[in-house]
Amino acid sequence: MKTLAIDTSNQPLSIAVLDGNELLTELTMTTHKKHAEFINGVIADLVKKANLQPSDLDRIVVAEGPGSYTGIRMAVTVAKTLSMTLNIELVMVSSLLSLSLNVDSDKYLINPIFDGRNNNMFTGLYQRQQGKLINVIEDQHTNVDDWLKKLKNFDQPIIILGQTESFIDTYKKTLNNQVVVANSLTNIPRAAKMGIYSNNLEPVNDINSVVPKYLRLTKAEADWQKLHPKEGDENYVEKI
Repeated sequence: MKTLAIDTSNQPLSIAVLDGNELLTELTMTTHKKHAEFINGVIADLVKKANLQPSDLDRIVVAEGPGSYTGIRMAVTVAKTLSMTLNIELVMVSSLLSLSLNVDSDKYLINPIFDGRNNNMFTGLYQRQQGKLINVIEDQHTNVDDWLKKLKNFDQPIIILGQTESFIDTYKKTLNNQVVVANSLTNIPRAAKMGIYSNNLEPVNDINSVVPKYLRLTKAEADWQKLHPKEGDENYVEKI
């Protein structure tokens, strides 16, 4: 099965072309945030270097969020367009799960982090069980202090990875030696790993219904709700 895998959910851009579990071509770039300038050219180049035509692809797998609004929206749009144009399968994978694939050990609880600013984060908790990643706590947008209260219920070592710099001191203060900080290369998602993992996932049934998973309101949505609160609920925006 020929697979095109795309992850532009944060600053790294990672795209890969695979044949089953065999990696044919891959590019991961961390120096630019304007993925729109590169994504179509990179896809075309990688497919060509894999000695394939777009019509040879069988499925597309894309990181659906959370992460950068623009990055997620662009990747999902490109994936949906190619899937419908080529009439091939589309598989959606959590961006946090995609990053968690970098941790091969089953002795850790895996805590991927995307910085949501102002002590907020996009995060979830995963663990490897018999080669599969199990979602122990669902992906969410939350405050770091509220999140750490949940982690204190576990006694296993927890490895944090991703955009961890702003949170390391708080984690160590709360969890002490229970927390392990991943090395810098582990913080970068690999589209190839996501593509291989997707081989055992079911494609979406209705491509038209696919939307990015932001896990919080966009600024435009929040502004609209401030102007249009639910009737009888003055604190609607604050409650979301």
